[in-house]
Amino acid sequence: MAPMPVHLYGLTLEQMQEWLTADMQQPAYRAKQIYHWLYQRRVEDVTAMSDLPAFLRAELVAATRLATLREVTRQVSKLDGTTKFLFALEDGATIETVIMRHDYGISVCVSTQVGCKMGCKFCASTLGGLIRHLTAGEIVEQLLVAQRMLDAEGLRVSSVVLMGSGEPLENYDPSMAFIDIVTDAEGLGIGQRHITVSTVGLVPAIYRLADERRGITLAVSLHAADDETRSRMMPINKAYNIARLLEACHYYYEKTSRRISFEYALIAGHNDSRDQARALADLLKGLPCHVNLIPVNYVPERNLERTSANQIRAFAKELNDLGTPATVRREMGGDIAAACGQLRAEHAAIKAGS
Repeated sequence: MAPMPVHLYGLTLEQMQEWLTADMQQPAYRAKQIYHWLYQRRVEDVTAMSDLPAFLRAELVAATRLATLREVTRQVSKLDGTTKFLFALEDGATIETVIMRHDYGISVCVSTQVGCKMGCKFCASTLGGLIRHLTAGEIVEQLLVAQRMLDAEGLRVSSVVLMGSGEPLENYDPSMAFIDIVTDAEGLGIGQRHITVSTVGLVPAIYRLADERRGITLAVSLHAADDETRSRMMPINKAYNIARLLEACHYYYEKTSRRISFEYALIAGHNDSRDQARALADLLKGLPCHVNLIPVNYVPERNLERTSANQIRAFAKELNDLGTPATVRREMGGDIAAACGQLRAEHAAIKAGS
């Protein structure tokens, strides 16, 4: 059986050097040339890599692949220019990628899995369960498609969030390879401090990440200050309760000196009272952090209502008055299916009904 073609976007610079020397009998310096074409010139065809010998380009055509994503649909918000892609992978599975335009720059949200098995009650990504992990190359390619679109406007991606479909720390090695590839100075050169990794709270993986001492931002989905409420909303809490999660977060800060971001989706009647704000402030006391308050997105399959705007402001004020920095996340793409998993779910429903 012939070997599977190598997905070039899935190789770190070091891995590409090793592959070129061991499998292609080429000098290691060719890796930097290829990286230049992939990430700085952003070509989609190895035959365009004109400073490589013709015979090597021919061999690369036979031994590698680049484009694996097919755009199924694209939605662009008329409110703020947020762009959401639905991509089909080579096996027909679909994922989402979002470009968000902020005053401080442009961020791209990438998916790390097809679906998700974490079962959070407010999230559309988990509705169909986990299909499979994405490869590092499939995650990298999402970012490159977004950057090529921005190239036409003379713009650059300034930050990346691993907050799309899936749990990045469950798909740990490909997610970290993605970070290594896109932060490499020979590649896209995005600073690690501009990379945010979201997690529902996989405690062993948080310890592993802490020990690697990366310069990224860790965003922990908390959403409640007590175990009873959090377990109702997030099944992962039954495996790793709040006390264990906070121990891991303190360890992460001790190892990295990086302030942690806590995500808190406000759901009417569930976790949005003033008493719960006080409990949250007490829980996070002594840990350098920031609370990102999120008005919960409407998901047709979930019977959850968002907290009123006035109560959201009161919740934020209570936290800030108690010394816990908190802001309300600006909503992006309110006129499109911008919440994680919504566009994929809509597409699946249309296919099922056709």
